[in-house]
Amino acid sequence: MSSATVFGLSAAVVVGLGLYGLVTNPQPLRKILAFNLLGVGVFLFFGVVARRGAGAGFGADPVPQALVITGMVVAFAATALSVALLLQLFRATGRASLRAEPIARVDNDSPNE
Repeated sequence: MSSATVFGLSAAVVVGLGLYGLVTNPQPLRKILAFNLLGVGVFLFFGVVARRGAGAGFGADPVPQALVITGMVVAFAATALSVALLLQLFRATGRASLRAEPIARVDNDSPNE
């Protein structure tokens, strides 16, 4: 098994873990971390694509490398923005969840009427 195959399988596992965390975790901070994990898997996959092109006798393809570097910068900026928004949500509401508080039911059949 070549190193490109091992890295490709690792990228698939990391993307799968990121998707699982994104779908199953209701907390916003965990969703942000899972989304970052998903992005890391995609970046690893692009690295494998660039490596396979170089391993096939072609020169190293600069396009996947440029996409990975650009993606890292964008992912960092998006993570910083989402964490800042989550902190503002926590400061405004006192909780870091997007779920609404349960509405108190009014019982019309109470004997106090």
